Amino acid sequence: MNDALREILSPYRHPCGGLKLTVNGEACVLRCSGALWLPGRQTLIASDLHLEKGSAFAARGQMLPPYDSPATLARLEAEIDALDPRAVVLLGDSFHDSKAVSRMDGAQLARLERLAAGRDWIWLEGNHDLDALAGALANPFKRLPGRVVETLALGGLFLIHEPQADPAPGEVAGHLHPAARVAAYGRGVRRPCFVTDGRRLIMPAFGAFTGGLDVRDPAIAGLFPTPPLAALLGRDKVHAVAFETLR
Repeated sequence: MNDALREILSPYRHPCGGLKLTVNGEACVLRCSGALWLPGRQTLIASDLHLEKGSAFAARGQMLPPYDSPATLARLEAEIDALDPRAVVLLGDSFHDSKAVSRMDGAQLARLERLAAGRDWIWLEGNHDLDALAGALANPFKRLPGRVVETLALGGLFLIHEPQADPAPGEVAGHLHPAARVAAYGRGVRRPCFVTDGRRLIMPAFGAFTGGLDVRDPAIAGLFPTPPLAALLGRDKVHAVAFETLR
């Protein structure tokens, strides 16, 4: 990481193993789960859960184990248990397709209700789940907890699902599922990652069955006028890696 980027981000190791840094003046903790924690606002943010992706593939004859929704919600539950947030923001593409909520079993919907109880629970609209969210809000039998918004301003941050070519200051977005490859222990390791230059932040996908796009792809790299920081998710640490060292 160059000195200019280090000065902007002011990163240091958080006790949880994540990285605490600053995005547009807002203190942020990049957690090992791929979630973003805003300690000053007691707000937890996760992006691209893609719930019911496995059942969507199964409906098209491509058999994937039907365990992605329970696994993803278990990870989210662990973050909520650890942090007890006042608010939870899901940053779009929380569901994989328009019929995902109707395919979700009652136990997982009840789990969502329990997680949301007593909190401000906010769904941002994504390109995959726009119809799913609208349908669930209108369905009296399979309703979702919380509220749905298109974007959300939160202190110095502006939350939106898809990164914009001309971003608002402090843009936090998902959609692109960034991942990076580094050499470790004599072999290449590919991991989901956060990407930030302190002005905007792209979040990794939180879902269990989500793939990743290489951060060097123009769709991601082209969003940053100068090389950003890639923060790779490890088992118990988030690893800050200079962009120019990625393979």
